[in-house]
Amino acid sequence: MLRILTYHRVARAEDTPDLNPRMISATPEVFAAQMRLLARKYRVVTMEEVLDAFAAQKKLPAAAVLLTFDDAYCDFGEIAWPILRREKLPATLFVPTGYPDHPERAFWWDRLYRAFCQSAQKKLELPPVGLLELHSPPALHESLKRAQNYVKSLPHAAALQFVEEVCAHLDSQVVARKSVLSWNELRELQREGVTLGAHTVTHPIMTQLSAEQVRVEIKQAQEDLQREAGKTLPIFCYPSGGHDDAVVALLREEGYRLAFTTLDGQNDLRRVDPLRLRRTNITRRTSPALLRIRLMKWAAHVDAWRHR
Repeated sequence: MLRILTYHRVARAEDTPDLNPRMISATPEVFAAQMRLLARKYRVVTMEEVLDAFAAQKKLPAAAVLLTFDDAYCDFGEIAWPILRREKLPATLFVPTGYPDHPERAFWWDRLYRAFCQSAQKKLELPPVGLLELHSPPALHESLKRAQNYVKSLPHAAALQFVEEVCAHLDSQVVARKSVLSWNELRELQREGVTLGAHTVTHPIMTQLSAEQVRVEIKQAQEDLQREAGKTLPIFCYPSGGHDDAVVALLREEGYRLAFTTLDGQNDLRRVDPLRLRRTNITRRTSPALLRIRLMKWAAHVDAWRHR
């Protein structure tokens, strides 16, 4: 049985006011406590060990946990990795390869957050979404959530166009502010033991792309990693968890051996499809005590029921 944890950012919201705080999985202090727990009570395995377990049908150690981080935000290198290194815990970082060394490219959810928070307007009428109130923090939070849900429902090109239109309505300009690790930083992390994995190029929801676009995102991401970081493993993470049978088939054709979803649950290696691995998403509500509960076998069923 393999438990896989998903983290995005390890940070304090007040330290990065331009970035959407919903992407913060833990504060530095809570993350450090979580990692101490894992170091004492569990066996944190490497990605290579998981690949070998599938290839040779080997058992993983008891209480095996795999640590994964999505999106390659800067705070992984600044905050999360020093804590992981101190506890001698391996981790895998999934990189959307079109973002390193391009500070002018911000993730769409961060652009929307910045535009909503910095706007002097009190409301915004968007025909597809309706009236969005911005006059108070609770109203802004609800409006941002509605806008984000609408973005996720659109084909990728239309989603990006919608974000541009919203930012234009709110007079939000593109700001070249680095939020993703550079290739030099990623190479250094790899030298220190971090495993790098493909997370597409532009971070689209794969089910909102054509088959040709999916293949381009899959192939180019791996080519980018190989060019910039050398030899990489045949592993992939679906942005926002978006996948279906067609996307999985294309991954298999391109030679990927493991792929990671956002579906809740743990993985019985005797039965699970290695291209549809389930993970446990960590949020700021996950205290060390709650993490220990969520790592229990029965808790995976509770998580699945809760999100259903």
